[in-house]
Amino acid sequence: MSIPVYLLAIESSCDDTSAAVSCDDKILANVTANQEVHMKYGGVVPELASRAHQQNIVPVVAEALERANVNKSMINGVAFTRGPGLLGSLLVGTSFAKSFALALNLPLIEVNHMQAHVLAHFIKNSNDQTFPQFPFLCLTVSGGHTQIVRINDYLDMEVIGETMDDAAGEAFDKSAKVMGLPYPGGPLIDQFAQQGDALRFKFPHPDMPALNYSFSGLKTSFMNFINKNVLADADFIAKNKNDICASLQKTIIDVLFNKLFKAAELTGIKHIAIAGGVSANSGLRKKLEEQVAEKGWTVFIPPFQYCTDNAGMIAIAGYYKFLQNNFVQQDVTPLARYSI
Repeated sequence: MSIPVYLLAIESSCDDTSAAVSCDDKILANVTANQEVHMKYGGVVPELASRAHQQNIVPVVAEALERANVNKSMINGVAFTRGPGLLGSLLVGTSFAKSFALALNLPLIEVNHMQAHVLAHFIKNSNDQTFPQFPFLCLTVSGGHTQIVRINDYLDMEVIGETMDDAAGEAFDKSAKVMGLPYPGGPLIDQFAQQGDALRFKFPHPDMPALNYSFSGLKTSFMNFINKNVLADADFIAKNKNDICASLQKTIIDVLFNKLFKAAELTGIKHIAIAGGVSANSGLRKKLEEQVAEKGWTVFIPPFQYCTDNAGMIAIAGYYKFLQNNFVQQDVTPLARYSI
């Protein structure tokens, strides 16, 4: 019998401070501290985010170890998000991980945040769980990234399509801000959309070459649409909020899936997954589930707790790197830009 591998994982790429403790491919504890300070600014303020990480990192790690019932002496390695993300936020997580590893003479494992989102599908939650088979495609959608990734193995991934400007998650949040909804607005759009008519309003579908995306034009078009209608009727948003949200959400999801359909057709791959914060969107999940009957896909949707930024996904990515002795030295530095 193999000796179990216990890892401490740290995620601090944006505004969530998260720590997880794992044993092999199982997550024993996954603790996240959110930063409500950004709500009044309508978006993440990088300097405030890094300060909050400094306040949260020690309590979050302590709580994760306590919940997992794991002593520091049992830890075999430390995994951390190296990038991509906000540099100040990444510095806090990287520095803590390096210090913890140095103090206990533990190997250090750097993790690509986007790669970790994909590998969240391999976190073992139950004995009858099914996992994606290689190769598979993953639509990774978050506030900062939108990518179609071909996954050939745990650590062998290729981005075959991505946004050329704004991410789909940003389109949700910025559109919500235009409507006067509080940050983060993406989940609120999803909530209101469930009571709305998705065919009520029409928004443009940006057309990009190959498998790439663009959402900046849609964002601008939506802003102009809101401004024009509010000028004619000050209560336009209040009267039509559900329909506006439903129509916008349908447009974004249709744009995402048009390229995903094309990617599946070009590659011949029918094992399809979604990942990233926007994969928690109910409309996106429903659209993917519909493809089982319509296109014969086998689909994989991560549990909600592993959709948004969390250290559990960093732990599973770290585990597969640990098995390959893929470690870094103490001179490692965070990367704001970090491609898969």
